[in-house]
This record gives sequence, C-alpha cells and structure tokens, in this order.
Amino acid sequence: MNWDIWMKQEATLPYFQTLMEQLDEAYAHTTVYPKKEDLFSCFACCPYEAVKVVILGQDPYHEPNQAHGLCFSVKKGNPIPRSLSNIYKELHADLGIPIPSHGYLEEWARQGVLMMNTVMSVEKGKANSHRKLGWETFSDHVMTALNAHETPIVFILWGNAAMEKGKLITNPIHHLITSAHPSPLSASRGFFGSRPFSRCNAFLEKDGLSPIDWRISE
Repeated sequence: MNWDIWMKQEATLPYFQTLMEQLDEAYAHTTVYPKKEDLFSCFACCPYEAVKVVILGQDPYHEPNQAHGLCFSVKKGNPIPRSLSNIYKELHADLGIPIPSHGYLEEWARQGVLMMNTVMSVEKGKANSHRKLGWETFSDHVMTALNAHETPIVFILWGNAAMEKGKLITNPIHHLITSAHPSPLSASRGFFGSRPFSRCNAFLEKDGLSPIDWRISE
C-alpha cells in the first residue's frame, strides 16, 4: 500500500467528502493553518512503506508562519514554540544531542518518522477550532492503516489525545511509548525524564531496523 492509494480510497467516504467541503469553506472565509498545499505534507515526507516511527500531535500551531503540516515543527526563521523547546530539552537530556537553533523537523520525517496531528487544520488564533470537523475519524483511519503495517512501528504518544489513539494499535509487532505532553502545562508531569528517543531507537534496533538519527542540522 502507499498513501496515494489510501487517500484515494478515503476520498470516497462520505465523512471525508464532508470534511473537505467544510475545509474549502473555512479556507475561503477565514485564515486557516497550515496552507492548503501543506495539509498532507506529513504523508508526502514519509511514505507508508518507510514509516518506522509515529509522533502524534494534537492540532497545528495557530499563529502565523508556524504550521506547515508536520506536528511540532516550524520552518527555519521562526521562533521555536514552547512544546518543541521542551522536546529539544528532553532530546538533549536523553541522547546528549545539542539543542538546535531552529524548529524544522523534516529530517526526522525523511528517516521514516511520520509526524501527524490528530486534527490537521486550525483557524488562526483559535486552538482546537477544527475539532469535530471530521479529522478525528481521519486520524483514526490512519492509525488503523498503520496498525496493519508489515514491519514494526514505534508509536510515540504524548498526552491524552495521542494516547487515546494508541488504543487502535492492536498488532503485537508494534511498540507504544507514552508520557505526558511536552506542553509547558504538563511537561514536568512525566514528559521530562521519559527518554522517548533512546527507547525508540532501542525498539528499532531490537527489531533489526536502523535507528533514527535525531540530530537536527543547522
């Protein structure tokens, strides 16, 4: 299977058609992030057959020049959001990797890390504004497709919304790493010290897969 075939099948479903109609309306009359052409960039950067790790976010950043379709990531030249700053702190504590000067995470995606938000669009300045449009069903279906993956995947699930999706992962070849969300509101309640990056690579190596190089180039 590949994402193009999967998306064509998904596009035949009534919920998806309704979701796209509502999104077209939102893009026409409000400011929506990410840009329409970036909505599905997480799949373009990480082909289905290449997925080794999944990191689930909640919904995209809702301020200008932030969201571009990969959860937690912002393109170079933009300030590093607080959740990503905490991810970098944990990455440094876990693996000793220097904290990057920017927040662009595409290098992870190109190595097989699917970085998807469970709700994939948002209105400017209004967090969670596109909940209940249908993205929850879409991300459920993505998780079900990943559950059927023929090679093991490590699912890194931060926070309750992501952990709820973990219930869809029933295939025993896969691995789940869960903790509190890296948000400043919750990072000190179990995210810091959870060592997700080294644990992920240990699972991959145990399964005979190459580990992720978590370093970010400057």
